[in-house]
Amino acid sequence: MSNGMPEVKTPIFAANWKMNSGPTESRAFMRTFLARYARRPDRTVMFFPPALSLAAVRDSLKERADILVGVQNIHWEAKGAFTGENSAPIAKDAGATHALVGHSERRHVFGETDEQTAKKVAAAIGAGLFPMLCVGEKLDERERGETERVCVRQLRAGLSTLSNAQVATVIIAYEPVWAIGTGRTATPADASAVHVAIRAELRSIAGEHGGRLPILYGGSVNAQNVRALLDAEGVDGVLVGGASLDAEGWATIVRS
Repeated sequence: MSNGMPEVKTPIFAANWKMNSGPTESRAFMRTFLARYARRPDRTVMFFPPALSLAAVRDSLKERADILVGVQNIHWEAKGAFTGENSAPIAKDAGATHALVGHSERRHVFGETDEQTAKKVAAAIGAGLFPMLCVGEKLDERERGETERVCVRQLRAGLSTLSNAQVATVIIAYEPVWAIGTGRTATPADASAVHVAIRAELRSIAGEHGGRLPILYGGSVNAQNVRALLDAEGVDGVLVGGASLDAEGWATIVRS
């Protein structure tokens, strides 16, 4: 793709390890996983390990350029007095190609705002990283029929500073907050309806560029439901949390 973006084939299988798996555990995971997942030209696998484990995962993949590594969060400033934060240039230098932005836990646990997600998306692209912008509604918002409104608001905010060509380098992840880590999963029809609405909005924002972005589903994805979700209209891949922490289980999912 443009702007030096590594080739990304759909479906995309993205593992978000959250605050799990240190360097030692990560190296052991990758040994097991790589023995069970051979290179496939028809899909893309990504890992988002904790920042302190990124080097261990990166080094495990020296012979597997087909597998990409990203960071779970970045600060919007390139450098400065921001103790505990990591910038997009630092993440890029450490070997990341992608960065999660606006994950529901960043929004609802750490108070990340729509304005901050916009800054982070822009910072990522400015440093040569490619953002995976996460959008999704909480349970009370869904029950009030506000799913589309919330997702569109978050989407428009996150992409608000980008040119149409820059929009085309972003990946979108729809993750209903009520389905993350709860065992509750949106049905394939539920997921498809929101993905179709997101696609329409992306086209409205960026024309043909908006039609090319992959849109992933995230929320209690596992080996039992992944195939049905991937078969749903408009679902270009999955962003997986808990089920990505077991190497053999994750290998099963990415071979789906």
